[in-house]
Amino acid sequence: QVQLVESGGGLVQPGGSLRLSCAASGRTINEYVMGWFRQGPGKEREYVTGIHVTGRTYYAASVKGRFTISRDNAKNTVYLQMNSLKAEDTAVYYCASKRDTSYSSIYYSSYDYWGQGTQVTVSS
Repeated sequence: QVQLVESGGGLVQPGGSLRLSCAASGRTINEYVMGWFRQGPGKEREYVTGIHVTGRTYYAASVKGRFTISRDNAKNTVYLQMNSLKAEDTAVYYCASKRDTSYSSIYYSSYDYWGQGTQVTVSS
């Protein structure tokens, strides 16, 4: 079992940047497909981005070109670099991991372990 702890959220102006971190413990992140999801006010949880054990990355259309997922195996940490932030990016961001590495998934029900979430607010 892996434990996930997100950090790095906060208040940022439109056009600004933030970097979220997801620190894992208990198991190593390269054993899992890792993903970031978000849930805005009154909205369902949605897929943002993911990284497979091979290093291949995936992005939702709404964030492609603005967000970058990466991982540091030595630190057992996954990062989400968010640039050119918009008001509609406001949400609680969750890190998640999936044991079955045979495929990546955009569906939150496919993921086995979740962090507690970190709030990102984009506002002037």
